Amino acid sequence: MTPSRRQLLRLAAGVTAPALLSGLAYADTYPSRPVRIMVGFAAGGPNDILARLLGDWWSERLGQQFIVENRPGAGSNLATDAVVRAPPDGYTLLLVGSPNAINATLYENLDFNFLQDIAPVAGLTRGALVMVIHPSVPAHTIPEFIAYAKANPGKLSYGSGGVGGITHIAAELFKQAAGGLDLQHVPYRGVAPAITDLLGGQVQVVFVNLAPSIGYIASGKLRALGITTVTRSEALPDVPDIGEFVPGYEASSVFGIGAPKGTPGAIIDRLNEEANAALADAGFRMRLRGLDAMPLGGSPADFGKLMAAETEKWAKVISLAKIRPE
Repeated sequence: MTPSRRQLLRLAAGVTAPALLSGLAYADTYPSRPVRIMVGFAAGGPNDILARLLGDWWSERLGQQFIVENRPGAGSNLATDAVVRAPPDGYTLLLVGSPNAINATLYENLDFNFLQDIAPVAGLTRGALVMVIHPSVPAHTIPEFIAYAKANPGKLSYGSGGVGGITHIAAELFKQAAGGLDLQHVPYRGVAPAITDLLGGQVQVVFVNLAPSIGYIASGKLRALGITTVTRSEALPDVPDIGEFVPGYEASSVFGIGAPKGTPGAIIDRLNEEANAALADAGFRMRLRGLDAMPLGGSPADFGKLMAAETEKWAKVISLAKIRPE
């Protein structure tokens, strides 16, 4: 006999209710053992420090250790792959960042789909870069730099921390948005050697995080032309944002937390709630200021939308510039 619609609804309710209750009960006991936060870069960098700050907060608030595990390699792809393959139980998390959004297009043969295989948990920070030039370049504003670059095609070089990194992609976006500037790319193994060569005049431009450059800007050894975010930086209030002169330009280092696809929603919501509590805490925000990072916050869905938009934006830049990993 074919079951009636009412019988089917009762059957569905009988299956769904225990599963829902089980998920809620699981969240009530979570975490019952230590949790790993996978970071795709070496210890000591700003992303590693951010993960440890949040891990300490969660450890204190949730009563279990949140342990940072550094797994550098392939631009954070090794750490991401490890989290994708981990059980979706809330005990393996990923420090998600702009590299994930960039790598989705930069690497053609990844064994995972970042947007599909990593569930967003919480947005944490957005960090600005600053466009700095060697004082020998006769420009004191973004319009003057663009005019000089167009009058001297191919004569200016910009350094970056490596092919496909945010310091590279941000510069390529500037080239495109400013009308197709002819600037030569010189990739380095990290930002520090790029800054060294900028100070020596071997390259003329670098898009760099504020922390390693602000001292040189203050001393006059480097000249800051613009901030890459849509708002000015508190650390450099007199430096305009690039978008004031190049409409639509924005580039930033975005970071947050992700988990394996299928992680119970109740666990994700609990972690999100505590992450937002951290971002609202004055002491925690002060620590973020030391990293030159602005707090994000919001729901898991908000962070998911942001990472999808970042992935789409950088895909266009990478495709137009024909960038491939080294």
